[in-house]
Amino acid sequence: MRLSTKGRYAVMAMADLAGNAADMKSDSRPVALADIAARQDISLSYLEQLFAKLRRGGLVTSVRGPGGGYRLSRPSGELRIADIILAVDEPIAATRCKTGSTKGCTKTGARCVTHDLWEELGQQIHVFLSSVSLADVVERRVLGRAKPCNDMSAGLDSETAAA
Repeated sequence: MRLSTKGRYAVMAMADLAGNAADMKSDSRPVALADIAARQDISLSYLEQLFAKLRRGGLVTSVRGPGGGYRLSRPSGELRIADIILAVDEPIAATRCKTGSTKGCTKTGARCVTHDLWEELGQQIHVFLSSVSLADVVERRVLGRAKPCNDMSAGLDSETAAA
């Protein structure tokens, strides 16, 4: 699965906004999209499109006029990465099939033999991204969150040792 630039740039921009905004006080200075665009090397017109979707999704608020820009709608610890990605219409899926469709991805319209594997992977990605807050990203608390499943390797080791 590959996350498109839409999802990646939305998360990068939101992390920049969270990292460069003052505390969630009503008197905090909004952050201009031009500043985010320059710091993150993202096209300003592309950011405007993304932030329109983020605003409609209730993740940011806009401030018009001189000194205007964007603020987070809630503290960064309450904003989940999955919500950001979904707000910009980025599906979190690993299948070739259209999400929610009864039709599969093969030429005959059937689901491929690995469909359930990729469907479950998409669900696991969503669960992981839902567990990570914007504050976790800004404060660099993401690495080490995913824990490998050692039950399988432990079972194989004991079987190998017994043989």
